[in-house]
Amino acid sequence: MFLDIVWLIVGLILILVGANALTDGASALAKRMGISDLIVGLTVVAFGTSAPELAISVISASAGNAPLAIGNVVGSNIFNILIIIGITAIVRPIVVSRNIMTLEIPMVILSSVILLVLGNSSILDGGINQVSRVSAIFLLIFFLLFMRYTFASAKQPDLAEAEQSGQTKPMALAKSIIYVVVGLAALVWGGDKFVDGASGIASGLGVSDAVIGLTIVAAGTSLPELATSIVAAVKGKPELAVGNVIGSNIFNVVVVLGISGVITPLPFGSIGNFDLLTLLGASIAFYLFGWFFKTRTITRLEGAILAAEYVAYVGVLLARL
Repeated sequence: MFLDIVWLIVGLILILVGANALTDGASALAKRMGISDLIVGLTVVAFGTSAPELAISVISASAGNAPLAIGNVVGSNIFNILIIIGITAIVRPIVVSRNIMTLEIPMVILSSVILLVLGNSSILDGGINQVSRVSAIFLLIFFLLFMRYTFASAKQPDLAEAEQSGQTKPMALAKSIIYVVVGLAALVWGGDKFVDGASGIASGLGVSDAVIGLTIVAAGTSLPELATSIVAAVKGKPELAVGNVIGSNIFNVVVVLGISGVITPLPFGSIGNFDLLTLLGASIAFYLFGWFFKTRTITRLEGAILAAEYVAYVGVLLARL
């Protein structure tokens, strides 16, 4: 138990250090390459911080533990919206651009609907609720289409205008790349050690594998996203923070489950409609809160509501043990 606590602390430190380095490096690369923070958040940062989910789900699928693979994705996506967006908004209200509200967030809702449909696939074909190999291939195709859309819609910022806005001298290219690589490495290794420590503590306390998958493992693998989004918000880069969550949620569904499902069909097992509907509800709340109270701004009150919803969700899971 002592060693688990040590890994928990070491993992958290690595995650925080990695998030800071990744945010600085990715933002510098975005400026140098003439692309927006949103696109960097949707791609490089989102995919990098989702690496722990990908590793754990693929390993779980390969080992025949499909419910853990799916539970990791569903739990991580719920955590991403309710806790990451919630806490980030509490730290600093998130101003969301119109394009994000009308284009990107609806894709998060669509990915949640896809999961809900797959989780009830037995209604359509009479079999079991699972991510079949055919469904997994379609998920990967959807990912390719999303990437095509993302880069096609990328807007080039006016670099001359950026230079005149009083920004500091851009970070050197080599330094930016080093920051991104080191930041991602610290996030992934830190997330892995945090999950090891947290899972060991949970197992020692007698918590079931299902709850560990939906909560401890899901939250642990989402810590890179949490740290990155909070750091980005504090540094005044809301599009990087929001893009990170949007990209991670879409990546988790279409790539993590896509690759895992190609390896082996993934039965949903004990992951049921309560969890899938919670994810869909969180996705819709993410969209609606962008319009309530203060237009296209997720306020501190709305952030607190999202975080409280996650506490309630975990409370119901524990009550059902």
